[in-house]
Amino acid sequence: MKLGTAIAEIMRREGIEILCGYPVNHLIEHAAKAEIRPVMVRQERVGIHMADAISRVTSGRSVGAFCMQHGPGAENAMGGVAQCFGESVPVLVLPMGYQRRLAHIEPNFNSSEAMKPFAKSSEPIILAAEVANIFRRAFTKLKNGRGGPVIVEIPSDMWNEEVPEPLNYTPVLRTRYGADPVHVKEAASLLVNAKRPVIYAGQGVHYAQAWPQLKRLAERLAIPVTTSLGGKSAFPETHPLSLGSGGLAVPRAVPKFLAEADVIFGIGCSFTETNFGIAMPKGKTIIHSTLDPNHLNKDVEASIGLVGDAGLVLDALLEEIGKTVTRDRDASAVAAEIAASHKEWLAKWMPKLTSNDAPLSPYRVLWDLQHTVDVKNTIITHDAGSPRDQLSPFWKAVEPLTYLGWGKTTQLGYGLGLAMGAKLAKPDKLCINVWGDAAIGFTGMDFETAVRERIPIMSVLLNNFSMAIELKVMPVSTEKYRSTDISGDYAAMARAFGGYGERVTRPDDIVPAIKRGIQKTREGVPVLLEFITSKETEVSRPGT
Repeated sequence: MKLGTAIAEIMRREGIEILCGYPVNHLIEHAAKAEIRPVMVRQERVGIHMADAISRVTSGRSVGAFCMQHGPGAENAMGGVAQCFGESVPVLVLPMGYQRRLAHIEPNFNSSEAMKPFAKSSEPIILAAEVANIFRRAFTKLKNGRGGPVIVEIPSDMWNEEVPEPLNYTPVLRTRYGADPVHVKEAASLLVNAKRPVIYAGQGVHYAQAWPQLKRLAERLAIPVTTSLGGKSAFPETHPLSLGSGGLAVPRAVPKFLAEADVIFGIGCSFTETNFGIAMPKGKTIIHSTLDPNHLNKDVEASIGLVGDAGLVLDALLEEIGKTVTRDRDASAVAAEIAASHKEWLAKWMPKLTSNDAPLSPYRVLWDLQHTVDVKNTIITHDAGSPRDQLSPFWKAVEPLTYLGWGKTTQLGYGLGLAMGAKLAKPDKLCINVWGDAAIGFTGMDFETAVRERIPIMSVLLNNFSMAIELKVMPVSTEKYRSTDISGDYAAMARAFGGYGERVTRPDDIVPAIKRGIQKTREGVPVLLEFITSKETEVSRPGT
C-alpha cells in the first residue's frame, strides 16, 4: 500500500469526510479515491479556517483537516495555524515537505519545525512503516485534552514508499478526566455560600457539550452567567440569568455584575488576558475550571483549580451541591436586576439599532438581521474589528454552537472561511459571516470558493469605504494622504463570481434584501449582501 493511500485510509477510519486544501499536495488525490471530498480554496489560510469551523461546530467530534503544498503553500498557511492555536481548535494540518535530504537545509521551509511553536504537536513522516504510529499520536492529541492544531508533514519523496499491509490502524480513543473531589467540595461550598456569584463560561463548555449542566447549575443556585466570545451560545442569551457575552464590546450587565461579584466561577475557559476578552476585576475569589492545568494562575489568581472536562466538573459540582441545595433557588430578584440593566443599556443603544439614517447604521443592519433570520437555526460569525464589536453584544444566541465567536489574534478575513466550514458541516443551517470592507480585502477572493464548491452561505458586508476604527489613530495620514480610505463594489464582485450580490443603501430595503438572500441560499446560491454604512466607531464598552 502506497503512503498516500494509507494516510487517506487512516483519515477515513477516523471519520474525516472533507479535506480542505490547495495543490500541489498528492494527498488530495488519495483522499478523493477514498471518498473523502476535497474542497479547494483560493488561498491556504482560508482552507484552514474552513477546517477550523468543521471542528468547532461539531465540538471536535469531526476533525477538520487541511493539506497544502510544501514551501510557499505551507508558508502562507501559517496565519491560519496560529489562529487555531490561539483559539484552541483541533485541526489536522498536512503540509507537504521538501525531500528528506533537503528538509533541514536553508532556506527551505520546514513546516514541522517552523509551526511547532504554535501547534499542539508537530511531526514529519520519515519512515513509511511508522505512518500508523504517527497518526495514532496525532489523532490522540486531536481528540483529547485542550484543542490545537496538529502538524503531520509529508516529505515530497515519500509518496512512492510502501506501507506494510494489512494496515494496522484502529481509530483512537477519546477520553476525559475530572477534577480532584476535594477541590470540587471546596468549590461547591464557595458557590453555595456566595452572596453575588457569577459564572463565566468559555468554549470548553462547547467541546464538552456540557450545555445542560451549565444551565442546571445556574438555575439551581440562581447564578448570573456571562460567556467569552468563544463560549457564546453555551448558555441561552434569552434566559433570565443571562448577562450576555462579549469581548472588547460588552452588554452593560457584564462588567456591572462582575464588578459586584464576590465569587467568579470560570468554567471551560483559560482566562487569557486579551484586549478582545472580558477583563476580570481584581480582588475576586476565583474558581477556575479548565482542561489545561497550564492555564491555572496564568493570567488571574485562582483560589480553587478544577482541572478537567467541563462536563465532568459540572456533573461533580451538581452532585455535591445537591447534597445541601435540593431545589432551585428563587432567581426572581437577580433576574429582575439583570432585566433592568439590559433595559437601561438597550434604551441607550436603541437609536443606533433602529436608526433610519443613510448611510446605514451598521447597528441597524445587524438588528434587522437578527430579527429576520431564524436565530436558532442560524450559525453566525463575526470578523475582526468593528463587525465583532457591533455584533457580539447585541446578538442573542439561543442554541449551542450557533455563534462562532473568536478574538485573541483577530485575523481579518477569518469569518468567511468559518461560515463556509460551518455550512459544510451543518448544511441544514443558514450560515452567515459578518465582515467589513477591510476584511473582504484579505480573503474576499474565496467567495468564489463558495460558488465553485457549492457552499451556499450568506455573507453580510458592512461597507463604509474606510478603515473606520483606525481613524482616531491615523488622523494625519488620513487628512494628508487618505490612508484609511478603501473602496470596492463587492456586490458586483459576488455576481461576477457567479453568486448573488446585492447592494443596499436605504433602511427600508434592509429586511427585504435579507429575505431575498435567505431564499437564494435555499436555492443553493452563495449570497453577498453589501450594506453601505456610516463610519461608525462607537462600541458598547464597560461603563457605556
